[in-house]
Parts: sequence; structure tokens; C-alpha cells
Amino acid sequence: MSERSAHTDTGAAGPYGSPYHVPVLWKAVVEGLVTDPAGCYVDATIGGGGHTAALLDALAPEGRVIGIDRDPEALDAVRRRLGDAVEAGRLQLVQGNFADLEAILDRLGVAQIDGLLLDLGVSSHQLDEALRGFSFQAEGPLDMRMDPTSPGPTAAQLLERWSEYELAEVLRRYGEEPRARKLARAICRARPIRTTAELAEVVRREVPPKEATKTLARVFQALRIAVNDELQALERALEAATRRVRPGGRLVVLSYHSLEDRRVKRFLRYGNLKGEPVRDFYGRLIAPWRPLTGRAIRPSDDEVAANPRARSARLRIAERVAETENA
Repeated sequence: MSERSAHTDTGAAGPYGSPYHVPVLWKAVVEGLVTDPAGCYVDATIGGGGHTAALLDALAPEGRVIGIDRDPEALDAVRRRLGDAVEAGRLQLVQGNFADLEAILDRLGVAQIDGLLLDLGVSSHQLDEALRGFSFQAEGPLDMRMDPTSPGPTAAQLLERWSEYELAEVLRRYGEEPRARKLARAICRARPIRTTAELAEVVRREVPPKEATKTLARVFQALRIAVNDELQALERALEAATRRVRPGGRLVVLSYHSLEDRRVKRFLRYGNLKGEPVRDFYGRLIAPWRPLTGRAIRPSDDEVAANPRARSARLRIAERVAETENA
């Protein structure tokens, strides 16, 4: 699959889309990520393998990609799609959480990498598969775990466990939901809630019809983030990137909502999660990353038309700065 001749262009979504997932901004991602065609790169959210397929095409034969995903279904899809690259040793697949990036690299005997890609959010397959419980547009069990085999609690279990106050805080913090208290009260009164349809019905009763879709999107986003501890995982991965991406290497992040993008933007600018500038004796900013994108790169109108789920994507790219450059 990594051979260029195996691909045909499928329109604005590019030649790397698959029934599992359509990679967003794949060309900008690869151009921003690759500095050494013979280097070692990590796709920490490999999903359907679209970005990795494009990356393998851009690399020299000795170039290598490590693909990580929490979802075993995603890894199975990539094995079917990119089996030749796996057999050739150009692609190594690992089931895991990118929060554990350093432990994964240590286990593989990799000290430093040339670039790291984080494509945040949910894959098209996860949204379309009703049994995964990510979407309010299809009825299924209220699960939402990125790894459905994990012992971690499902969204339904958390809704049973949380107090009304705790649920309101989740909706406010992770969904930026203005009706957090009202919705939390209604959801708690309706418990037990075990399916996506049951939750969606409770939410719809509490909001005007014209606001239902956006409200449901915020509620489901908040629950998904909480179930998978997504923001904490992102923060750990960003900090690991500073230690593991070699000087001159790249960090490329695709985010899909403001909670993610604000953290990424702040980290790339200041090199820390607090967003506080650190300066040397002379007042010069000490930052381990040099942002290469002033404003986030957004998908074109053509790409959004071909893949509406790309609409909210924001791409940021930064280069690891050598310690001497901060001296």
C-alpha cells in the first residue's frame, strides 16, 4: 500500500482515504512532518492509516514509521491495508495510548524520533459504528471507550457514578456547555441511561429544537473526553515530544475543538502547559519549539465538501529547537 502506483486520487479527500477513515490535510501534514526521508517518525493516532500511508510514500525505503493507536480495530484495519510495509519492517504497530509515548519508545529501543504526528479526536469508523457509542445520530450502547477492550468505565457507567455537580462540571469543562447545570439535572433524573438514543432524547427535551444538534455535539464531546482522559493524554504527549523529538525534528498536531487547540498553541509558543513565558538572564524567551504556522492551517472548501468531518480541523506545526539556540 505504500507504493505510489497503488493509489488513485479520490478527489479533495486525496488518494489516502479509506472506508475506515479519511485523513485530514494529509498533504500539509506530510510536508510539515518530514525533514529526513530516512528518519524515524511516530503516527501516535494511526486510525485508518491514511496519514501513515502518505508518510510512507514520502519516506525513503529506509525510512520508518511507528504507528500507535488505542483502538484494536484501527490496528487491524491498518494491518490489512499496510501489511506489506509491516512485513518489510518500515511500519511497526503498537496498541497503546500516546500518553505513554515515552514508555512505548523505550520498549522499542528508540531514543529519539524525527517527527511526531498527533491527529486528535475520533475516527470516521468510530463515529459510524453504532456499537461504539460515540455518536448521537445512531442508537447503540453508551460506551465511548477508544479501546473497547479496556477495563475502564463506559460513559453509561460514569453517568451512573457522577453526582449532579460532577456531571455539570464535566459538561462545562469539556463541552463548554452553557446549559451544563440544567442538562446535568435532567440527565441525573433520567438515570439509568444506557444508550446513545436515551441520552439524546433527554438532551433534546431540554433545549430548543434549533439548538439540539449543537448541544448534543457538546454533551457527547464532553463525555468522550472524560471517558478517555483525552486532555491529560494530550498534555503528557506534548511534554514527551519535547524530550523525544530530536533538534530539527517536527511536531504536527491536528485538533478539532478549542480545548485541544488552545493547549497545543500555548505549548508550542511557550514550551510548557501553563502558557507562561520562561526567559533567560537577558530576558530572551526560552522555548523548545519554533512554531512554523502563524495561524492554524484549515482545510480548503473543497476538502470540507468532500469530507465534512474535516470542517473543524486545525493543523499546527513546530520545529524542535536545539538547546544552543536558546543560549
